[in-house]
Amino acid sequence: MKNVEDIEKIIEREKEKLLRGYKIKNIGIFGSYAKNSAKEKSDIDLIVEFEEPVSLLGVIKAENYLTELLGIRVDLVPKEDIRKELKETILKEVIYI
Repeated sequence: MKNVEDIEKIIEREKEKLLRGYKIKNIGIFGSYAKNSAKEKSDIDLIVEFEEPVSLLGVIKAENYLTELLGIRVDLVPKEDIRKELKETILKEVIYI
């Protein structure tokens, strides 16, 4: 099972491709992986900020790419789409890469 450091290394290696191919300018880990409470079947929650507006299809393509890259299902959440009642909690725990 991967840990936060493993995930950070993999994403760091691919940052240029994430920017060029998917317009991701910032990316961070939150949820169970950020809190070191992930289980074998946990997905990876990633918060992203895009360089420019991206369609839903663009978000799905980026999510699929990251899932394949990491070998673990990714839940990709654009920062602007976080529900208001969860935003403060998520932003406190996020680990930006």
